[in-house]
Amino acid sequence: MNIEEKRSLAWIGDAVLALYARKWILNQSDIAIKERAEIFQSMTSNEFLSCRGEPTQVECEIGQVFESEGLDAAMKFIETSLMPIFLKKKKRQKLPGRFNTKKNRHSNT
Repeated sequence: MNIEEKRSLAWIGDAVLALYARKWILNQSDIAIKERAEIFQSMTSNEFLSCRGEPTQVECEIGQVFESEGLDAAMKFIETSLMPIFLKKKKRQKLPGRFNTKKNRHSNT
């Protein structure tokens, strides 16, 4: 597969991922309307996708599944390959007392 084919499939994969993310967000009763955009961004960002591999490659894989097997299969692919990672990260971020800064960053010692 040449780079243009890969990019084309990634473009399709990006659209399928966006649709999946929006549908998933709308089905979550614990996500406030004002939090939807932030959650969407976190589900579709290159930073998140890089947890599974090179972001363009991950989107390309989604696009390949969509092209060869259809939307339902592509959604299932996202459900099984990306969502466990996303849910684990989401759970970890909500732990009480969890800080994203380095230990004692603001101390004077």
